[in-house]
Amino acid sequence: MTSLVGERLAEPAAPDLLGVQTPRLFTAPATFLSSAGQEATELAALAGLELDPWQQHVLDVGLREREDGSWSAFEICVNVPRQNGKGGIIEARELAGLFLLGEKLILHSAHEFKTSIVAFRRIEQLIMGCPDLRKRVLRVRKTTGEEAIELVTGQVLRFLARSGGSGRGFTGDCNMLDESMILGDDAMGALMPTMAAVPNPQIWYTGSAGIGAPSLQLARLRRRAEAAVEAGEPDPSLAYFEWSVDAHRDECGPGCAEHDDPDAPASWAKANPALGIRISAGHVRNERASLGSGGIFERERLGVGDYPSDGADTWQVIGEDAWRALADGSSRPADPVAFAVDATPERSHAAICVAGEGAGGAVHVEVVDHRPGMGWLVERVKELHERWSPRCWVVDASGPAGSLIAELERELGVEVVQPKAREVAQACGQLYDGVAEQSVVHLDQAPLAAALAGARQRPLGDAWAWARRGVSVDISPLVAATLAAWGLQCEIEEEEEVPEPWVAYR
Repeated sequence: MTSLVGERLAEPAAPDLLGVQTPRLFTAPATFLSSAGQEATELAALAGLELDPWQQHVLDVGLREREDGSWSAFEICVNVPRQNGKGGIIEARELAGLFLLGEKLILHSAHEFKTSIVAFRRIEQLIMGCPDLRKRVLRVRKTTGEEAIELVTGQVLRFLARSGGSGRGFTGDCNMLDESMILGDDAMGALMPTMAAVPNPQIWYTGSAGIGAPSLQLARLRRRAEAAVEAGEPDPSLAYFEWSVDAHRDECGPGCAEHDDPDAPASWAKANPALGIRISAGHVRNERASLGSGGIFERERLGVGDYPSDGADTWQVIGEDAWRALADGSSRPADPVAFAVDATPERSHAAICVAGEGAGGAVHVEVVDHRPGMGWLVERVKELHERWSPRCWVVDASGPAGSLIAELERELGVEVVQPKAREVAQACGQLYDGVAEQSVVHLDQAPLAAALAGARQRPLGDAWAWARRGVSVDISPLVAATLAAWGLQCEIEEEEEVPEPWVAYR
Protein backbone atom coordinates (compact mmCIF):
# COMPACT_ATOMS: atom_id res chain seq x y z
CA MET A 1 0.00 0.00 0.00
CA THR A 2 1.89 3.01 -1.22
CA SER A 3 -0.67 5.54 -2.45
CA LEU A 4 -2.16 8.27 -0.28
CA VAL A 5 -5.64 9.70 -0.28
CA GLY A 6 -5.28 13.42 0.27
CA GLU A 7 -2.36 15.81 0.08
CA ARG A 8 1.32 15.00 0.57
CA LEU A 9 3.76 17.10 2.49
CA ALA A 10 7.03 18.14 0.94
CA GLU A 11 9.79 15.68 1.80
CA PRO A 12 12.60 17.21 3.86
CA ALA A 13 15.69 17.96 1.83
CA ALA A 14 18.83 17.38 3.81
CA PRO A 15 22.21 15.78 3.17
CA ASP A 16 21.75 13.46 6.17
CA LEU A 17 19.21 10.65 6.35
CA LEU A 18 15.93 12.04 7.68
CA GLY A 19 12.65 10.34 8.39
CA VAL A 20 9.90 10.62 5.82
CA GLN A 21 7.32 13.06 7.13
CA THR A 22 4.36 11.60 5.24
CA PRO A 23 2.72 8.31 6.24
CA ARG A 24 2.78 5.33 3.90
CA LEU A 25 -0.89 4.63 4.57
CA PHE A 26 -3.15 7.66 4.93
CA THR A 27 -6.80 8.60 4.61
CA ALA A 28 -8.85 11.51 5.98
CA PRO A 29 -12.32 12.94 5.39
CA ALA A 30 -12.40 15.27 2.40
CA THR A 31 -15.05 17.62 3.79
CA PHE A 32 -13.78 20.42 6.04
CA LEU A 33 -13.78 24.20 6.25
CA SER A 34 -10.89 25.04 8.57
CA SER A 35 -8.49 23.55 11.11
CA ALA A 36 -7.38 24.45 14.63
CA GLY A 37 -4.11 22.63 14.01
CA GLN A 38 -1.98 25.76 13.66
CA GLU A 39 -3.31 27.21 16.91
CA ALA A 40 -2.67 23.89 18.64
CA THR A 41 0.90 23.85 17.36
CA GLU A 42 1.50 27.40 18.60
CA LEU A 43 0.01 26.58 22.00
CA ALA A 44 2.30 23.56 22.29
CA ALA A 45 5.28 25.77 21.47
CA LEU A 46 4.19 28.21 24.19
CA ALA A 47 4.37 25.30 26.66
CA GLY A 48 7.84 24.39 25.38
CA LEU A 49 6.77 21.55 23.08
CA GLU A 50 8.19 21.99 19.57
CA LEU A 51 6.51 19.68 17.08
CA ASP A 52 8.05 18.03 14.04
CA PRO A 53 6.45 18.63 10.61
CA TRP A 54 4.76 15.21 10.68
CA GLN A 55 3.33 15.87 14.14
CA GLN A 56 2.00 19.24 12.99
CA HIS A 57 0.42 17.57 9.98
CA VAL A 58 -1.39 15.04 12.17
CA LEU A 59 -2.74 17.84 14.35
CA ASP A 60 -3.80 19.87 11.34
CA VAL A 61 -5.77 16.97 9.84
CA GLY A 62 -7.13 15.74 13.17
CA LEU A 63 -8.43 19.18 14.16
CA ARG A 64 -10.18 19.98 10.91
CA GLU A 65 -13.74 21.24 11.31
CA ARG A 66 -16.76 21.28 9.05
CA GLU A 67 -18.82 24.33 8.31
CA ASP A 68 -21.17 23.59 11.22
CA GLY A 69 -18.26 23.44 13.68
CA SER A 70 -18.26 19.64 14.06
CA TRP A 71 -15.09 17.61 13.67
CA SER A 72 -14.34 16.44 10.16
CA ALA A 73 -12.91 13.19 11.58
CA PHE A 74 -14.63 11.42 14.46
CA GLU A 75 -11.70 9.00 14.83
CA ILE A 76 -8.00 9.73 14.40
CA CYS A 77 -5.45 6.93 14.46
CA VAL A 78 -1.66 7.39 14.54
CA ASN A 79 0.22 4.12 13.97
CA VAL A 80 3.96 4.76 14.19
CA PRO A 81 6.95 2.81 15.58
CA ARG A 82 8.11 3.55 19.12
CA GLN A 83 10.15 6.55 20.18
CA ASN A 84 9.15 8.63 17.17
CA GLY A 85 7.16 11.15 19.19
CA LYS A 86 3.52 10.13 19.24
CA GLY A 87 3.47 11.34 22.84
CA GLY A 88 4.04 14.87 21.58
CA ILE A 89 0.90 14.61 19.44
CA ILE A 90 -1.08 13.40 22.44
CA GLU A 91 0.18 16.24 24.63
CA ALA A 92 -0.49 18.90 21.99
CA ARG A 93 -4.03 17.60 21.46
CA GLU A 94 -4.75 17.54 25.19
CA LEU A 95 -3.39 21.05 25.64
CA ALA A 96 -5.63 22.21 22.81
CA GLY A 97 -8.65 20.50 24.32
CA LEU A 98 -8.08 22.18 27.69
CA PHE A 99 -6.98 25.68 26.69
CA LEU A 100 -8.34 26.26 23.17
CA LEU A 101 -11.36 24.08 22.46
CA GLY A 102 -13.26 24.26 25.75
CA GLU A 103 -13.72 20.48 26.05
CA LYS A 104 -15.24 19.70 29.44
CA LEU A 105 -13.71 16.27 29.95
CA ILE A 106 -10.71 14.73 28.23
CA LEU A 107 -9.95 11.11 29.06
CA HIS A 108 -6.45 9.78 28.56
CA SER A 109 -6.19 6.02 28.87
CA ALA A 110 -3.43 3.49 28.32
CA HIS A 111 -3.39 -0.27 28.59
CA GLU A 112 -1.10 -0.17 31.62
CA PHE A 113 -1.26 2.08 34.66
CA LYS A 114 2.43 2.95 34.50
CA THR A 115 2.11 4.25 30.94
CA SER A 116 -0.80 6.45 31.95
CA ILE A 117 1.18 7.88 34.88
CA VAL A 118 4.16 8.75 32.67
CA ALA A 119 1.84 10.64 30.34
CA PHE A 120 0.26 12.46 33.29
CA ARG A 121 3.62 13.62 34.60
CA ARG A 122 4.78 14.82 31.20
CA ILE A 123 1.81 17.05 30.52
CA GLU A 124 1.76 18.26 34.13
CA GLN A 125 5.32 19.52 33.63
CA LEU A 126 4.36 21.26 30.39
CA ILE A 127 1.39 23.03 31.96
CA MET A 128 2.91 23.91 35.31
CA GLY A 129 6.12 25.06 33.62
CA CYS A 130 4.26 27.66 31.57
CA PRO A 131 3.02 30.67 33.62
CA ASP A 132 0.25 31.50 31.14
CA LEU A 133 -1.19 28.00 31.47
CA ARG A 134 -0.40 27.39 35.14
CA LYS A 135 -2.53 30.34 36.28
CA ARG A 136 -5.60 28.69 34.75
CA VAL A 137 -5.14 25.48 36.78
CA LEU A 138 -7.40 25.02 39.79
CA ARG A 139 -5.84 21.79 41.09
CA VAL A 140 -3.70 18.84 40.12
CA ARG A 141 -4.87 15.55 41.57
CA LYS A 142 -2.08 13.06 42.21
CA THR A 143 -3.94 10.42 44.19
CA THR A 144 -3.29 6.99 42.68
CA GLY A 145 -6.07 6.16 40.27
CA GLU A 146 -7.46 9.71 40.45
CA GLU A 147 -4.75 11.56 38.50
CA ALA A 148 -6.23 14.62 36.84
CA ILE A 149 -5.68 18.26 35.96
CA GLU A 150 -8.64 20.56 36.62
CA LEU A 151 -8.93 24.14 35.36
CA VAL A 152 -10.66 27.04 37.08
CA THR A 153 -13.26 26.87 34.31
CA GLY A 154 -14.20 23.33 35.40
CA GLN A 155 -12.54 21.49 32.53
CA VAL A 156 -10.79 18.25 33.46
CA LEU A 157 -8.12 16.03 31.95
CA ARG A 158 -8.21 12.57 33.57
CA PHE A 159 -5.75 9.69 33.31
CA LEU A 160 -6.89 6.07 33.47
CA ALA A 161 -5.65 2.54 32.89
CA ARG A 162 -7.91 0.46 30.66
CA SER A 163 -6.70 -2.84 32.08
CA GLY A 164 -8.58 -2.15 35.28
CA GLY A 165 -11.77 -1.10 33.54
CA SER A 166 -11.68 2.25 35.34
CA GLY A 167 -12.85 4.23 32.33
CA ARG A 168 -16.31 2.67 32.16
CA GLY A 169 -19.10 5.15 32.62
CA PHE A 170 -17.18 8.38 31.93
CA THR A 171 -18.43 10.57 29.11
CA GLY A 172 -15.49 12.35 27.52
CA ASP A 173 -15.63 15.02 24.86
CA CYS A 174 -12.26 13.75 23.71
CA ASN A 175 -10.91 10.27 24.38
CA MET A 176 -7.18 9.63 23.95
CA LEU A 177 -6.53 5.90 23.67
CA ASP A 178 -2.79 5.31 23.92
CA GLU A 179 -1.26 1.85 23.38
CA SER A 180 -4.04 1.20 20.88
CA MET A 181 -2.33 -1.98 19.68
CA ILE A 182 -3.82 -3.49 22.87
CA LEU A 183 -7.44 -2.54 22.42
CA GLY A 184 -10.34 -4.92 21.94
CA ASP A 185 -14.09 -5.18 22.09
CA ASP A 186 -14.42 -4.88 25.86
CA ALA A 187 -12.79 -1.45 25.99
CA MET A 188 -14.60 -0.19 22.91
CA GLY A 189 -17.91 -1.56 24.16
CA ALA A 190 -17.47 0.41 27.37
CA LEU A 191 -16.46 3.59 25.55
CA MET A 192 -18.70 4.00 22.53
CA PRO A 193 -22.10 4.14 24.28
CA THR A 194 -20.87 6.90 26.60
CA MET A 195 -20.14 9.16 23.63
CA ALA A 196 -23.63 9.00 22.13
CA ALA A 197 -24.84 12.00 24.14
CA VAL A 198 -21.74 14.14 23.51
CA PRO A 199 -22.51 16.90 20.95
CA ASN A 200 -19.13 16.80 19.16
CA PRO A 201 -16.99 13.89 20.38
CA GLN A 202 -13.64 12.73 19.07
CA ILE A 203 -11.48 9.64 19.62
CA TRP A 204 -7.71 9.53 19.14
CA TYR A 205 -5.90 6.20 18.87
CA THR A 206 -2.12 6.19 19.20
CA GLY A 207 0.12 3.15 19.12
CA SER A 208 2.54 1.06 17.15
CA ALA A 209 2.26 -1.97 14.87
CA GLY A 210 -0.32 -4.65 15.59
CA ILE A 211 0.68 -7.59 17.78
CA GLY A 212 -2.01 -10.10 16.83
CA ALA A 213 -5.27 -10.80 18.66
CA PRO A 214 -4.97 -7.87 21.16
CA SER A 215 -4.93 -5.43 18.21
CA LEU A 216 -8.54 -6.04 17.19
CA GLN A 217 -9.69 -2.40 17.12
CA LEU A 218 -6.48 -1.19 15.47
CA ALA A 219 -6.98 -3.83 12.78
CA ARG A 220 -10.50 -2.54 12.10
CA LEU A 221 -9.27 1.01 11.68
CA ARG A 222 -6.44 -0.12 9.43
CA ARG A 223 -8.78 -2.08 7.16
CA ARG A 224 -10.96 0.98 6.75
CA ALA A 225 -7.93 3.02 5.73
CA GLU A 226 -6.79 0.37 3.27
CA ALA A 227 -10.28 0.16 1.78
CA ALA A 228 -10.36 3.94 1.36
CA VAL A 229 -7.01 3.99 -0.41
CA GLU A 230 -7.91 1.08 -2.68
CA ALA A 231 -11.23 2.72 -3.60
CA GLY A 232 -9.65 6.13 -4.06
CA GLU A 233 -12.31 7.60 -1.77
CA PRO A 234 -11.49 9.11 1.65
CA ASP A 235 -13.07 7.51 4.69
CA PRO A 236 -15.90 9.85 5.78
CA SER A 237 -15.09 9.81 9.50
CA LEU A 238 -11.58 8.37 9.96
CA ALA A 239 -8.19 10.04 9.73
CA TYR A 240 -5.56 7.30 9.67
CA PHE A 241 -1.77 7.77 9.61
CA GLU A 242 0.61 4.82 9.41
CA TRP A 243 4.38 4.92 9.09
CA SER A 244 5.55 1.46 8.02
CA VAL A 245 7.24 -0.43 5.23
CA ASP A 246 5.94 -3.00 2.78
CA ALA A 247 8.57 -5.60 3.64
CA HIS A 248 9.92 -8.31 1.36
CA ARG A 249 8.01 -11.60 1.18
CA ASP A 250 9.59 -15.03 1.29
CA GLU A 251 8.96 -15.40 -2.42
CA CYS A 252 10.74 -12.15 -3.33
CA GLY A 253 13.78 -12.59 -5.53
CA PRO A 254 17.13 -10.88 -4.89
CA GLY A 255 16.30 -8.04 -7.29
CA CYS A 256 12.81 -7.27 -5.96
CA ALA A 257 12.09 -3.54 -6.16
CA GLU A 258 8.41 -3.76 -5.27
CA HIS A 259 8.96 -4.31 -1.54
CA ASP A 260 11.15 -2.68 1.10
CA ASP A 261 14.44 -4.13 2.32
CA PRO A 262 14.62 -4.15 6.16
CA ASP A 263 18.38 -3.61 5.94
CA ALA A 264 18.11 -0.50 3.79
CA PRO A 265 18.39 2.90 5.53
CA ALA A 266 15.75 4.19 3.13
CA SER A 267 13.31 1.71 4.71
CA TRP A 268 14.23 2.95 8.17
CA ALA A 269 13.44 6.50 7.08
CA LYS A 270 10.14 5.44 5.51
CA ALA A 271 8.85 3.95 8.78
CA ASN A 272 10.35 6.46 11.23
CA PRO A 273 9.52 10.14 10.72
CA ALA A 274 11.79 11.09 13.64
CA LEU A 275 14.87 9.47 12.09
CA GLY A 276 17.65 12.05 12.17
CA ILE A 277 15.69 14.07 14.74
CA ARG A 278 15.35 11.96 17.89
CA ILE A 279 16.30 8.57 16.46
CA SER A 280 19.75 8.08 14.94
CA ALA A 281 20.55 5.79 12.03
CA GLY A 282 23.36 4.33 14.12
CA HIS A 283 20.92 3.26 16.81
CA VAL A 284 18.62 1.64 14.24
CA ARG A 285 21.61 -0.19 12.80
CA ASN A 286 22.42 -1.52 16.27
CA GLU A 287 18.78 -2.59 16.74
CA ARG A 288 18.91 -4.49 13.48
CA ALA A 289 22.05 -6.33 14.52
CA SER A 290 20.66 -7.15 17.95
CA LEU A 291 17.13 -8.19 16.98
CA GLY A 292 18.10 -10.15 13.88
CA SER A 293 15.68 -11.33 11.22
CA GLY A 294 13.01 -12.99 13.35
CA GLY A 295 10.40 -10.33 12.66
CA ILE A 296 10.83 -8.33 15.88
CA PHE A 297 12.87 -5.60 14.20
CA GLU A 298 10.36 -5.37 11.38
CA ARG A 299 7.50 -4.96 13.85
CA GLU A 300 9.10 -2.66 16.42
CA ARG A 301 11.11 -0.41 14.11
CA LEU A 302 9.56 -0.79 10.65
CA GLY A 303 5.88 -0.94 11.62
CA VAL A 304 5.17 -4.36 10.07
CA GLY A 305 2.27 -5.51 12.23
CA ASP A 306 0.17 -8.60 12.80
CA TYR A 307 -3.49 -7.61 12.49
CA PRO A 308 -6.32 -10.03 13.33
CA SER A 309 -9.45 -10.41 11.26
CA ASP A 310 -12.63 -8.81 12.49
CA GLY A 311 -15.84 -9.81 14.20
CA ALA A 312 -17.39 -13.25 14.62
CA ASP A 313 -15.78 -14.61 11.43
CA THR A 314 -12.22 -14.14 12.52
CA TRP A 315 -10.93 -17.72 12.11
CA GLN A 316 -8.09 -16.88 14.47
CA VAL A 317 -7.24 -20.38 15.68
CA ILE A 318 -7.90 -22.61 12.68
CA GLY A 319 -7.86 -20.92 9.29
CA GLU A 320 -11.00 -20.96 7.17
CA ASP A 321 -9.23 -22.27 4.08
CA ALA A 322 -7.67 -25.12 6.06
CA TRP A 323 -11.04 -26.09 7.54
CA ARG A 324 -13.05 -25.84 4.32
CA ALA A 325 -10.47 -27.97 2.52
CA LEU A 326 -11.38 -30.92 4.77
CA ALA A 327 -15.09 -30.90 3.91
CA ASP A 328 -16.48 -34.12 2.39
CA GLY A 329 -20.25 -34.36 2.05
CA SER A 330 -20.11 -38.10 1.37
CA SER A 331 -18.22 -39.02 4.56
CA ARG A 332 -20.01 -41.03 7.25
CA PRO A 333 -18.74 -42.12 10.67
CA ALA A 334 -18.07 -45.83 11.02
CA ASP A 335 -18.35 -47.88 14.21
CA PRO A 336 -17.16 -47.57 16.84
CA VAL A 337 -18.29 -43.99 17.39
CA ALA A 338 -18.05 -41.60 20.31
CA PHE A 339 -20.56 -38.90 21.25
CA ALA A 340 -20.09 -35.72 23.27
CA VAL A 341 -22.40 -33.05 24.68
CA ASP A 342 -21.73 -29.39 25.41
CA ALA A 343 -23.69 -26.19 26.09
CA THR A 344 -23.14 -22.45 26.23
CA PRO A 345 -22.23 -20.84 29.59
CA GLU A 346 -25.66 -19.19 29.64
CA ARG A 347 -27.31 -22.58 28.88
CA SER A 348 -29.08 -20.92 25.96
CA HIS A 349 -27.97 -23.57 23.42
CA ALA A 350 -26.59 -27.09 23.49
CA ALA A 351 -25.00 -29.43 20.98
CA ILE A 352 -24.44 -33.14 20.48
CA CYS A 353 -21.60 -34.25 18.22
CA VAL A 354 -20.32 -37.61 17.02
CA ALA A 355 -16.90 -38.79 15.88
CA GLY A 356 -15.87 -41.95 14.09
CA GLU A 357 -13.63 -43.16 11.33
CA GLY A 358 -14.56 -41.39 8.12
CA ALA A 359 -13.45 -41.16 4.52
CA GLY A 360 -9.87 -42.21 3.90
CA GLY A 361 -9.37 -43.26 7.51
CA ALA A 362 -9.65 -39.67 8.78
CA VAL A 363 -11.50 -38.78 11.96
CA HIS A 364 -15.03 -37.80 10.96
CA VAL A 365 -16.62 -35.13 13.20
CA GLU A 366 -20.26 -34.16 12.83
CA VAL A 367 -22.91 -32.09 14.59
CA VAL A 368 -25.80 -34.46 15.26
CA ASP A 369 -28.08 -31.94 16.96
CA HIS A 370 -27.84 -28.28 17.96
CA ARG A 371 -30.84 -26.54 19.50
CA PRO A 372 -31.81 -23.75 21.90
CA GLY A 373 -32.13 -24.61 25.58
CA MET A 374 -31.14 -27.72 27.52
CA GLY A 375 -34.46 -29.49 28.16
CA TRP A 376 -34.30 -31.61 25.01
CA LEU A 377 -30.84 -33.07 25.63
CA VAL A 378 -31.46 -36.12 27.80
CA GLU A 379 -34.19 -37.64 25.63
CA ARG A 380 -32.14 -37.04 22.49
CA VAL A 381 -29.08 -38.66 24.08
CA LYS A 382 -31.14 -41.72 25.03
CA GLU A 383 -32.43 -42.04 21.47
CA LEU A 384 -28.93 -41.81 19.97
CA HIS A 385 -27.50 -44.23 22.55
CA GLU A 386 -30.08 -46.91 21.71
CA ARG A 387 -29.52 -46.50 17.97
CA TRP A 388 -25.70 -46.35 17.93
CA SER A 389 -24.46 -48.13 21.08
CA PRO A 390 -21.45 -45.79 21.08
CA ARG A 391 -18.04 -46.47 22.49
CA CYS A 392 -18.59 -43.69 25.04
CA TRP A 393 -20.31 -40.42 25.87
CA VAL A 394 -18.02 -37.52 26.81
CA VAL A 395 -19.03 -34.47 28.87
CA ASP A 396 -16.73 -31.90 30.44
CA ALA A 397 -17.77 -31.97 34.09
CA SER A 398 -16.51 -28.41 34.61
CA GLY A 399 -18.53 -27.12 31.65
CA PRO A 400 -22.17 -26.02 31.48
CA ALA A 401 -23.38 -29.51 30.50
CA GLY A 402 -21.68 -31.05 33.54
CA SER A 403 -24.88 -30.70 35.53
CA LEU A 404 -26.50 -33.37 33.32
CA ILE A 405 -23.91 -36.08 33.93
CA ALA A 406 -25.69 -37.77 36.84
CA GLU A 407 -29.00 -37.88 34.97
CA LEU A 408 -27.37 -39.17 31.79
CA GLU A 409 -25.61 -41.97 33.66
CA ARG A 410 -28.86 -42.93 35.35
CA GLU A 411 -30.85 -42.96 32.11
CA LEU A 412 -28.20 -44.65 29.95
CA GLY A 413 -26.90 -47.10 32.51
CA VAL A 414 -23.30 -46.33 31.54
CA GLU A 415 -20.59 -44.14 32.97
CA VAL A 416 -20.10 -40.82 31.18
CA VAL A 417 -16.44 -40.10 30.43
CA GLN A 418 -15.36 -36.89 32.17
CA PRO A 419 -12.02 -35.59 30.86
CA LYS A 420 -9.65 -33.87 33.25
CA ALA A 421 -8.32 -30.40 32.43
CA ARG A 422 -5.14 -31.75 30.86
CA GLU A 423 -7.22 -34.13 28.74
CA VAL A 424 -9.42 -31.26 27.54
CA ALA A 425 -6.24 -29.50 26.44
CA GLN A 426 -5.08 -32.70 24.72
CA ALA A 427 -8.41 -32.91 22.90
CA CYS A 428 -8.07 -29.36 21.60
CA GLY A 429 -4.51 -30.01 20.51
CA GLN A 430 -5.51 -33.23 18.75
CA LEU A 431 -8.22 -31.48 16.71
CA TYR A 432 -5.87 -28.62 15.86
CA ASP A 433 -3.14 -31.05 14.76
CA GLY A 434 -5.68 -33.14 12.87
CA VAL A 435 -6.68 -30.14 10.76
CA ALA A 436 -3.05 -29.23 10.13
CA GLU A 437 -2.21 -32.83 9.15
CA GLN A 438 -5.45 -33.21 7.13
CA SER A 439 -6.50 -36.22 9.18
CA VAL A 440 -9.93 -34.78 10.01
CA VAL A 441 -13.00 -34.80 7.78
CA HIS A 442 -16.38 -33.08 8.23
CA LEU A 443 -19.61 -32.17 6.42
CA ASP A 444 -19.04 -28.39 6.39
CA GLN A 445 -22.00 -27.83 8.72
CA ALA A 446 -22.84 -24.21 9.51
CA PRO A 447 -22.96 -24.54 13.35
CA LEU A 448 -19.46 -26.00 13.47
CA ALA A 449 -18.04 -23.54 10.94
CA ALA A 450 -19.57 -20.57 12.77
CA ALA A 451 -18.13 -21.81 16.06
CA LEU A 452 -14.65 -22.22 14.57
CA ALA A 453 -14.86 -18.81 12.92
CA GLY A 454 -15.40 -17.04 16.23
CA ALA A 455 -13.34 -19.36 18.43
CA ARG A 456 -10.57 -18.12 20.71
CA GLN A 457 -8.00 -19.88 22.84
CA ARG A 458 -7.70 -19.72 26.62
CA PRO A 459 -4.53 -20.80 28.45
CA LEU A 460 -4.78 -24.10 30.28
CA GLY A 461 -1.50 -24.81 32.03
CA ASP A 462 1.18 -25.05 29.37
CA ALA A 463 -1.46 -25.81 26.72
CA TRP A 464 -4.78 -24.26 25.72
CA ALA A 465 -8.49 -24.97 25.43
CA TRP A 466 -11.42 -23.35 23.70
CA ALA A 467 -12.50 -20.09 25.39
CA ARG A 468 -16.16 -20.27 26.36
CA ARG A 469 -16.50 -16.67 27.54
CA GLY A 470 -15.51 -13.47 25.79
CA VAL A 471 -16.49 -14.75 22.33
CA SER A 472 -19.45 -13.57 20.31
CA VAL A 473 -20.61 -16.96 18.99
CA ASP A 474 -21.92 -20.24 20.35
CA ILE A 475 -18.95 -22.63 20.41
CA SER A 476 -20.82 -25.61 21.94
CA PRO A 477 -20.71 -27.51 18.60
CA LEU A 478 -16.95 -27.02 18.45
CA VAL A 479 -16.37 -28.14 22.03
CA ALA A 480 -18.61 -31.19 21.56
CA ALA A 481 -16.87 -32.13 18.30
CA THR A 482 -13.47 -31.75 19.96
CA LEU A 483 -14.45 -33.99 22.89
CA ALA A 484 -16.11 -36.57 20.64
CA ALA A 485 -12.94 -36.91 18.55
CA TRP A 486 -10.94 -37.33 21.75
CA GLY A 487 -13.44 -39.93 22.95
CA LEU A 488 -12.48 -42.23 20.07
CA GLN A 489 -9.05 -42.77 21.60
CA CYS A 490 -9.50 -42.23 25.32
CA GLU A 491 -9.07 -45.04 27.79
CA ILE A 492 -12.31 -46.28 29.28
CA GLU A 493 -12.25 -47.92 32.67
CA GLU A 494 -14.42 -50.98 32.69
CA GLU A 495 -15.88 -52.41 35.85
CA GLU A 496 -14.18 -55.60 36.89
CA GLU A 497 -16.50 -58.59 37.06
CA VAL A 498 -16.46 -60.44 40.41
CA PRO A 499 -16.11 -64.18 39.65
CA GLU A 500 -18.72 -66.52 41.11
CA PRO A 501 -17.22 -68.74 43.87
CA TRP A 502 -17.04 -72.46 43.08
CA VAL A 503 -17.98 -73.39 46.62
CA ALA A 504 -20.02 -71.35 49.01
CA TYR A 505 -19.25 -71.85 52.65
CA ARG A 506 -21.77 -71.16 55.35
